[in-house]
Amino acid sequence: MNFTERLRQSRIESVAVSLREDIGDGDITARLIPLKKQATGQVITREQATIAGREWVDEVFRQVDSSVSLEWLVKDGDSVSPDQVLFRLKGTARSLLTAERAALNWLQTLSGVATNCAGYAAQVAHTGVRLLDTRKTLPGLRLAQKYAVTCGGCHNHRIGLWDAFLIKENHIAACGSIAKAVDEARRIAPGRPVEVETENLEELEQALNAGADIIMLDEFSMENLHAAVAMNGGRAKLEASGGINANTLVAIAETGVDYISIGALTKDVRAVDLSMRLDSDQLPDSN
Repeated sequence: MNFTERLRQSRIESVAVSLREDIGDGDITARLIPLKKQATGQVITREQATIAGREWVDEVFRQVDSSVSLEWLVKDGDSVSPDQVLFRLKGTARSLLTAERAALNWLQTLSGVATNCAGYAAQVAHTGVRLLDTRKTLPGLRLAQKYAVTCGGCHNHRIGLWDAFLIKENHIAACGSIAKAVDEARRIAPGRPVEVETENLEELEQALNAGADIIMLDEFSMENLHAAVAMNGGRAKLEASGGINANTLVAIAETGVDYISIGALTKDVRAVDLSMRLDSDQLPDSN
């Protein structure tokens, strides 16, 4: 199953969970409103942001009431300004209000990820480095967050434990050596990417000799990062990792490494401030 299909299935299931936890046995407050009363409204952002999550919003309204119509004025990946209208919607007032919180939760969270990533990506746009996410995601939101990462101009590392090897210290110890671990990975799943985590230049040389595709340079000093790039000579892709933040990002990118992995892309997320406003000139009751 490819990523697109996994994402589609995950979106349907995750939205259903979010609606069950919010609506439960039914929205009792929405029952104050006449059943067939129609309404229109719009969703705005109160701050600068990069948008991600349109299809999650669409899925929320589809599951609540497929007759609700949405008119999107932005695309995922777009940069938006405070008070900008993101989409307009029309349907029964009950449905709009019942779906509101779940829809905004998805959009504000995924846009928060995309906005965070866009900020990091802008800092290293002058280099050739690719910024990677990690598996440090919110439980249950792995695929959604990884999608949002791409909307913000960053890139996905492995999706989970199943799609690529990342051989760490304990794996190496259990296998006996870096070379034995890499050989075993090639035997188990030929063609899958093999990455080895290293903590010093000696381990880097071992990983290079073992033929690793990607070598993680875990918490290397700036001096050793420069030395690693020179030692590598293009034999493998190099990924800097460990404790990287906005203050150290640019200098690390300028060493010439291929990738930088940053857990903060997905785990340190602040939701974007959004608001849904029903229009004051509502359509009349239809009894």
